[in-house]
Amino acid sequence: MTYQYRPSGLVCSRMIEIEIREDGRIGRVAFTGGCPGNLSGISRLVVGMTPEEVIQKVDGIRCGGKATSCPDQLANALKEIVRKRG
Repeated sequence: MTYQYRPSGLVCSRMIEIEIREDGRIGRVAFTGGCPGNLSGISRLVVGMTPEEVIQKVDGIRCGGKATSCPDQLANALKEIVRKRG
């Protein structure tokens, strides 16, 4: 199943698309906007991980003096998906 999440706060990415495979693991992540190299790297690194594993690693990461970051927003998106899936 594919989910779309609109990041909030002062982050550069405008949309995060996340595919969750039937086995519950991440199949694909695509960011719209943001730092292409960094976000492409993050997207590749999380493939095959569970949402909970990714949340544990990137939740709370800040970008400079900002209260959030693109990885933190990915964690927020995954928390929402986990809640929806039960």
